[in-house]
Amino acid sequence: MSLLEISDLVVGYGPHPVLHGLDFVVEEGELCVLLGLNGAGKTTTVSTIAGLLRPQRGQVRLDGQVLGRSSPSARVRKGISLSPEGRRIFPRLTVRQNLRLGGWSQRRSPKVVKSQLDLALDYFPRLAEREDQLAGTLSGGEQQMLAVARALMSRPRLLLIDEASLGLSPTLARTVWEVAARIRRDGTTVLMVEQNAGALPFADRALIMEKGTLVHTAVGEAIRDVNLRETYLGV
Repeated sequence: MSLLEISDLVVGYGPHPVLHGLDFVVEEGELCVLLGLNGAGKTTTVSTIAGLLRPQRGQVRLDGQVLGRSSPSARVRKGISLSPEGRRIFPRLTVRQNLRLGGWSQRRSPKVVKSQLDLALDYFPRLAEREDQLAGTLSGGEQQMLAVARALMSRPRLLLIDEASLGLSPTLARTVWEVAARIRRDGTTVLMVEQNAGALPFADRALIMEKGTLVHTAVGEAIRDVNLRETYLGV
C-alpha cells in the first residue's frame, strides 16, 4: 500500500477547475518531485493534500485511509506537514519561537518537541547559530530553511515542501534539496514541489505537471534515462 494515493482529483476556485482528474501515488520512504511551470497546479495539489482546499471530486488517501473533509490540523496529527510557498514564517518571533510553534501538535510530549528541535537544528546548523534572532531579519535562504525546519517539528510521516528553491541562489537551492534528501534517508517521505529541474537528481519519483494534469511520471533510474527537461518544457 502506498503512503499517499491521489485519485481522480478535481480541485478549483469557484466553477473553474485547476486540477483535472489527477492520479498519482507516493511510496513510503520516497522523495518525490512534483515539477511544472508556474500555473501548472502544483501548489493547488499540495494545498489539497494538506487540507487547505476541498476537492470537487476525487480522493486523497494516507495509508489507505480517505482523508475526506478532515481539517488541516487533523492532517498534521495524522502525519502530514506543509512548508508553504512564500515561507510564511512569523517575522516578529525568534527562530526558536517559530520552531516551537511548528511543534504545537506535539506540545503534550516535551521529549518529542526537544528531539525534533535538535533534529531540525542539526539539519540546518545556520539556524542553530541564529536561534534568538528575529525571523524577519534572516536572509531569504535562512527563512526558507526555517520554513522547512518548522514543518519538521510536528514529526511528519509526509513532508510537503512547496517551491523551496524559489528566489534562492543555485548554491542555496542545492543545500535545501540536499537536506530534503537527507530527511528522506532518515525515514520521512518527502513530496517536493518545484519549477527548477535541478531538483530531479535528488528524486526517487518525478511527476511532471502541465495545466492541471500529469504529463509524465518517472521512477528510479528512469528519471535519469528519460529527458525530463524536454517533457517539462513541453518540447
